[in-house]
Amino acid sequence: MAIDDVFSALAEPTRRKIIEALKLEPMAVGALVVQLDISQPTVSKHLKVLREADLVSMTAQGQRRIYSVQCEAIDTLVSWCVEFLPAEEPAAELMPVDLDLIQDPQDANALPAAAHQLGRSVGRGLEQVTGRAQEILERFPRFGRRR
Repeated sequence: MAIDDVFSALAEPTRRKIIEALKLEPMAVGALVVQLDISQPTVSKHLKVLREADLVSMTAQGQRRIYSVQCEAIDTLVSWCVEFLPAEEPAAELMPVDLDLIQDPQDANALPAAAHQLGRSVGRGLEQVTGRAQEILERFPRFGRRR
């Protein structure tokens, strides 16, 4: 399987819809036709391309053909994409919560101070994760969108 075949197969929006439908459970062609509201010849044509790119596999159950997602091809694609990401920076240490602030759990004044400290620590971690996710998303083109 060449990475070009995988990208080529996933460039078509209908094929991505088929992959999304199959990620939940293996399905027969007829079930895909009903779920996606696409003609049977069209679904079969796209499944052939996905099969040739090793993105789906087919097993026969009597006269029915059951298709499922091939995780190996997806793993290869993800590994290839990860190579373009910058080296991961170590996350800043989360501030430890001072449990001494909560000497008496019944003390209504002690809990807000500890909660505030914990909230600040969680907030900092969330800012780091959100920033990192935004960096990753900005590096990749939006597949399937036309301008």
